[in-house]
Amino acid sequence: MPRGLSKTVTMPEIPQLPLEPLTVRIPVAVQLTGIGRSKLYELIAAGEVDVVKIGASTLITVASLRRLIQKSRR
Repeated sequence: MPRGLSKTVTMPEIPQLPLEPLTVRIPVAVQLTGIGRSKLYELIAAGEVDVVKIGASTLITVASLRRLIQKSRR
């Protein structure tokens, strides 16, 4: 290759990731929804809010929070 010229390397395109998280912790779910902590735990126990357990962490799916709010709209 002649001096001063460099080979251009094309990198594969990285897919755009969503800005919205897939899951949130309990305190964030409480802030996002305005639902009290105790009521949120009741909804979890009733199966109305989906949770993911990873180790000791309890994560709430944002999709289930959206469904709960949509279902509760009047």
